[in-house]
Amino acid sequence: MAVAASSPVPAAAPGKVARPAAEVSKPPAAAPAEAAAPEAKPEPAAPQPAAAAPDPAAAKGVPALAEAPNFRLPDPAVVSRTMADVAERGQRLVAEFLRRQGQGDGRPATDPLNIGGAFLEMTTRLMSNPARLVQAQIGFWQDYLTLWQNTARRIMGGQASPVIAERRGDKRFKDDAWRENEVFDFIKQSYLLSSRYFTNVVHGAEGLPPKTAQKVDFYTRQFVDAMSPTNFWMTNPEVLRKTAETGGENLLKGLSNLLSDLERGHGKLRINMTDESKFKIGENIAVTPGKVVYRNALMELIQYTPTNDKVLKRPLLILPPWINKFYILDLRPKNSFVRWAVSQGHTVFVCSWVNPDESLAEMGFDDYMRLGPYAALDAIEQATGERQVNAIGYCLGGTLLASTLAHMAKTGDDRVASATFFTTMLDFEEAGELGVFIDEEQLQAIEAKMSQRGFLEGSEMADTFNMLRANDLIWSFVVQNYLLGQEPFPFDLLFWNGDSTRMPAKMHSFYLRRMYQQNDLVKPGGIELDGVSLDLRDVKLPTYVLATREDHIAPWKSSYRATGLFSGPVRFVLAASGHIAGVVNSPDSGKYSHWVNEGPSPQQPGDWFEAATELAGSWWPDWQRWVVAQDRTMVPARQPGEGALPALEDAPGSYVKVMAGD
Repeated sequence: MAVAASSPVPAAAPGKVARPAAEVSKPPAAAPAEAAAPEAKPEPAAPQPAAAAPDPAAAKGVPALAEAPNFRLPDPAVVSRTMADVAERGQRLVAEFLRRQGQGDGRPATDPLNIGGAFLEMTTRLMSNPARLVQAQIGFWQDYLTLWQNTARRIMGGQASPVIAERRGDKRFKDDAWRENEVFDFIKQSYLLSSRYFTNVVHGAEGLPPKTAQKVDFYTRQFVDAMSPTNFWMTNPEVLRKTAETGGENLLKGLSNLLSDLERGHGKLRINMTDESKFKIGENIAVTPGKVVYRNALMELIQYTPTNDKVLKRPLLILPPWINKFYILDLRPKNSFVRWAVSQGHTVFVCSWVNPDESLAEMGFDDYMRLGPYAALDAIEQATGERQVNAIGYCLGGTLLASTLAHMAKTGDDRVASATFFTTMLDFEEAGELGVFIDEEQLQAIEAKMSQRGFLEGSEMADTFNMLRANDLIWSFVVQNYLLGQEPFPFDLLFWNGDSTRMPAKMHSFYLRRMYQQNDLVKPGGIELDGVSLDLRDVKLPTYVLATREDHIAPWKSSYRATGLFSGPVRFVLAASGHIAGVVNSPDSGKYSHWVNEGPSPQQPGDWFEAATELAGSWWPDWQRWVVAQDRTMVPARQPGEGALPALEDAPGSYVKVMAGD
C-alpha cells in the first residue's frame, strides 16, 4: 500500500502545467457517516490562467504549492512558541510513560488480538496454490500499467476513464483535486488498485475456517484503511493546500492537538472527536424534564414529566444498553425519542445504569436482571399503581429484556404486556464484525485485564466499536485534527459516543462467553439466571423488532432471527442507516426510510426484504400505531413524585454524570 501511494508518477509533457492543489477550492469538513449533516457541494475549481509559464515542479508531476498565490512562510514566533510547548508537554508524557512501564509486570503483550496465527494460516493456504497468487499479481500489474498509460494520456491533454473508482459515498476522496489533478488522481487509483489486490489475495485463501477468514479480512481492511493517501500530509491535496496557505501552522496546531489527545488519554492516544466543552449533561443534552424516583446499586429509574392531560394507561419502560449511556435516546429536544414518546401520551420510565467501578466487579447478568427490569417493574407499580407495562430494550438492553421475559414466563410473571427490541441480537451465530474480537485467546486477555481492575475500561470498548468504522471514527479525525490542525466541531452524537462506560468483570465475561462465544441464549435451557433455565420460546406476548440495514454492531439479518425465536406475534421493521442514526430518527428530521412487510415472517431475512415495502421517513409513527393497538385505554396524567415514590432528584440524575475517568 505504502509503495503504491508513493510510487513515481509520469512526467508531464513539455509545456504542460500540472494544476496546483492550491487552486482547488476547499470543501467543508464532513462528520462521520452515522450522523453527518448533508454535505455542501464544493465550489468549482478556479480556472487556469490563459497563458502560464512552464513550472519546473509541475514538469516533474509535483503540485506547485510553493508558487501558489496563497503560499506564505511560517511565523517564526508561532513556530518557536509551539515547539517550546511541544518539548515541555512531550517531556511530561515520556515521564508518565516510563512511570507506567515501571508499574507493569515487565512482560509485553505478545499478540493480544491473536492476529499472527490467523495470518500465518492464511499464508500457508496461499502457498499451497501459488498459481492463484501469481494470477492475482499479473492482474494487478496489468491494471497498474493501464493506469500509467491513462495518466500519461491525461497529462498530454487527452481524456481517459478511470481504471478503478472509489466506492460510492467514500468521503476520503471528496476533494476535487483527486479527480481534476492528474498527479492526485494517479495516487488515488494506485492506492485503490493496491487495496483491491490485497483484498482479493486474502479472499483467495481457500479452506480457511470461517472465524479465521473473518479475522484476516477485518485486519486486512484495517491495514488498507490506515495506508490511504488521505492519511498522509504529502499525499493529501487538502492538507498540502492548507499548509501552503498557513505556512505550516496547521501542522504545528495538529502536533499540539496530538499532544493534547495523548494527555487526555494519559499517554494513550484518545482522539478528540468533538468539542466536549460545549456540552453539559442536564443543561443542553439529556434535558427532557423528569425526576429520579428510584435508585439502587445498578440503576436510577427516571420518570418523565407528562405534556398531555391524558396518558396511556400502560406505562412505558425503556432498558437502554449499559455499554453506553441512556441519553442517546434524549440527545436534544428535536431528536429525543424520550420527549417524543412523552408527547405521544406515554408515561416514560428509563433505567439510567451506573458507571461501575471495582466495587461492582462481582455483579453478574442475573444481578442486572434483578436490579434492572425487575426492580423497575416494582417501582413503576408503586409510582403509578399499574402492574403491566410496555417495555423497550435497546441493543444489550434488549438482550437483557428478552432474558427477563423468558425468566418471567417460567415464573408466571405477566407484568410486561408488550416488548419492543431496538437493534438487538438474541441469536449470536452471525454476530458480524464484533465476532472478530471473540475467540478464546482474546477472551482470556480481556478477562486478565478485568481481573486486575474489576471492570473493563470504557475506552477499550470504545476503541473496539471505533475500529468497526475506522475511516469515519478514526482516520477522518486524524486528518482533521492532526493534519489540518482544526478544532473539533461540537456534535452531540459524538459527545455521547465519547462518554464511554465501564463493564463489571463478572457480567461482561458472562455476556461475551455465554452469548457471543457459545450462543447459549437461543438454546432451550442453555442459560440459567437466578436459578431458572431460560427458553425464549416461552415468550408469547406481542413483540416489535426493529433492525437497521447498515448496522455494524447488530447486523439486521441476525436481529431478524428473533422472529423465529418467540412464540407470540412478531412485527419486524427494518430502518435505513445504522445502529444509532437508524434508531434516533425523529419524524421531523425527514431522514431515512423504513421497510415493513404485513405478511407472515418467512424463515429467511432475504425473503422478507424481497416482499417488503419501503416507506419514507421515520419508523417511530409505525411503532406508535402498533403499541397503542395493544391497549388504547387512557387515564389522567401522572406527575413524577406524586405517587407512592417521592422524587429523589431532577432528571437526568446522578449516575449518568459519572464519567469513565472519574
